[in-house]
Amino acid sequence: MNDILLLVQKCAHTFSFYDLETKAALKHIVLPNFPHEFTVDAERRFAYVGIFGIETAWTRGQDGDHRIAEIDLHERKLTRMLDLWPYYRPHGMASDDDGRLYAMSEANDMLLVFDRPREQTVPNLAVPSGGVKTHLVTLTRGASRAYGVHLLSNTVTQFDPRDATVTPRAVMPGPRPEGNALSSDEKTLFVANRGDDTLVAIDTATMTCGRRVKTRNDPNRIYRTSSADGRDLLLLTNSGERSISVFDAERLEEVERIALPANPTALSFHPSRPAAYVSFQDDHVRELDLTAWCFVNEMPTLREPDASYVLAGGR
Repeated sequence: MNDILLLVQKCAHTFSFYDLETKAALKHIVLPNFPHEFTVDAERRFAYVGIFGIETAWTRGQDGDHRIAEIDLHERKLTRMLDLWPYYRPHGMASDDDGRLYAMSEANDMLLVFDRPREQTVPNLAVPSGGVKTHLVTLTRGASRAYGVHLLSNTVTQFDPRDATVTPRAVMPGPRPEGNALSSDEKTLFVANRGDDTLVAIDTATMTCGRRVKTRNDPNRIYRTSSADGRDLLLLTNSGERSISVFDAERLEEVERIALPANPTALSFHPSRPAAYVSFQDDHVRELDLTAWCFVNEMPTLREPDASYVLAGGR
């Protein structure tokens, strides 16, 4: 079976399946308006898509949505909707190896937890994130800690995703932090600040800022991968410059720059070969060779492709 790219197309209001070999669209599932982020469960059977309900984090005058769409990846169909009410605008999404589902309400700065998402329609736990306008959430591998990135308090917090009695620990890395990624040993959280074009290394044990370096214009996301010799590499999508910067995570130094044909919105990695799939606002996904650092394929999509995931081997 060919590899399948799972793709949210934010302004086409769809969750789609694309064959990465033939570039054919296999299925478009129409969702409520403006799906944004999604996560795939540990068994790669279901995807959970946050229905943000408004176009961007800065769209004014609307509450947004309060639902999560459950997609059966085997049957390629929408199975049901989970409900977060009274919490709105689910954005940051995560799942853990024990089958739990986590959804961050950006409107209410609350992490909603489903211990058994296949059996629940509403969350069984809500944990405050400790910041304001919590856009993204990152979990450690064992889901013992969570990191919230907050667009309006300009903070990053570390908190317990399953214990609301634990006080979040906050640090201020810079203006408009957004992109973030944990190092492979989880001792460092790398954060990109869109307000001053900087990349900051946060010590996760002490929650203090360490090295800070300049980036290119408007770095909106960070993705970690490994080089051929096992080093951590950070890929920064620079929205303002239309480029991708590749940083050596240990030296915190840019080692490659890839010029882009359009504004990048998100990317995902192939699980077994050096390739990344980059979503662009010109309604294309392009395959980036991570050894030659050049694009080798492109695929037209519907409007505003965003978050993606490679389902190796498909179904």
